[in-house]
Amino acid sequence: MLKGRILIADDERTLVTSLRNLLTQAGYDVAAAASRTEIQSVVPTFNPDMILLDVYLGADNGIQILKELRQDGWRMPVVIMTANSEVSVAVAAMKEGAADFIEKPFDANHMRIVVEKNLEFARLESRVRMLQEELEVQRSRSGIIGKSAALTRVLAVAEKLAGSENTTVLLEGESGTGKELIARFIHQQSGRADRPFIAFNCAAIPRDLAESEFFGYERGAFTGAIERMKQGKFELANGGTILLDEVGELSLDMQVKLLRVLEEKKFYRLGGTRELAIDVRVVAATNRNLAKETEAGRFREDLFYRLNVATISIPPLRERKEDIDALAYAFLKEFSAKFNRSAPRLTSDATELLRQLPWKGNVRELRNAIERVVLLNDGPQIETEHFAFLTGGVPRKPVPVAVPSDGAFLMVPSHGLRMNDVLKELIMKTLDLTDGNQVKAAKVLGVTRSKLRYKMDQLGIKPELRSYKVDVH
Repeated sequence: MLKGRILIADDERTLVTSLRNLLTQAGYDVAAAASRTEIQSVVPTFNPDMILLDVYLGADNGIQILKELRQDGWRMPVVIMTANSEVSVAVAAMKEGAADFIEKPFDANHMRIVVEKNLEFARLESRVRMLQEELEVQRSRSGIIGKSAALTRVLAVAEKLAGSENTTVLLEGESGTGKELIARFIHQQSGRADRPFIAFNCAAIPRDLAESEFFGYERGAFTGAIERMKQGKFELANGGTILLDEVGELSLDMQVKLLRVLEEKKFYRLGGTRELAIDVRVVAATNRNLAKETEAGRFREDLFYRLNVATISIPPLRERKEDIDALAYAFLKEFSAKFNRSAPRLTSDATELLRQLPWKGNVRELRNAIERVVLLNDGPQIETEHFAFLTGGVPRKPVPVAVPSDGAFLMVPSHGLRMNDVLKELIMKTLDLTDGNQVKAAKVLGVTRSKLRYKMDQLGIKPELRSYKVDVH
């Protein structure tokens, strides 16, 4: 397996030849460019993990080229090379996002160290970014919770399949069973664990945007693509794993394009003229029976067989009730910490009730139920009546939730409220109060602006809207 792809951007042929030999022998794939035009041509197709960039590239200025790369969205480390040891040059390069600075002539061992150090740092930085995103999106707990025989079998099969870095895996199971967690487990147990894991929900993307989300687009490819090139999910997952969640929701025309990528490991960005090669392990997930969908003509037979190399069926929660206690306990701890309160305990009757419920929404439904109970009840323990909304029981009266800042309160009707609706209303009303100022709104809500922006994206709140008022039904 190659250690990485490096682009040498220098117009000194002797130096380029020497560096190419040095880095090729060290296990890197190397390309070269001698001008801004060549860099602009090579970078999108070669997709380097690092660029060694001369500060004076013929008539072109290397620092200006670096600035343009950053403006176009490229995040790979760029090491500036120069025979000029002036501090001002190094400072200017660092301000534009250079990862390091090396003076000519340089020692071969020193160059190898600079390359290895900066590539490793870039990978660690990428890993940190992914972990931060996962912490925002995923459960605050770590690992997959459960000890049932059914879950143990699933994990055993997943671990075996993880040993093959390229085998395509199809995960089948009802919504809310934890298919994404199993996909992440496969990735983390594989040799690709230090590379990206990209989860893509095929059902959440409008049909006319699917191709650009999958494969990215070039500047000017369509109206709105005027600012910069965008990498698609497959390109972002290069070297790692991509999860195609709810793959059964893809339109037939997108199924054709996906099949080609799976078979050839190549694709074009939307509006692009150069074919890009990728090395990605594909895990697909679906809550549909793809075999029946294929028979009905709603899913391509050739794509089905391409995805159905190895299949894992994830059992619903009602078939692994032994896991309910541990899951409920983990969710109690998670939401108690989130709402800054002591964790209540489940009474034995409440625990027994949770074991007997059908959980049509599986683990996701259980998690949402615990979140609601912890949010609305301040007592030291959770009783069976706290789960009346799951059993058809009707609370005696709406429960007011106080908002200390202005004495307002939220009335919870007998049929309950979706948590996302409550959060959406709260954020929108706060933005109305701050006239759309997200920094002020974040301060009012007691969160960072980045967390507020993440929640706005998740709930579909558009920052460009003039009014944020919303009705919750």
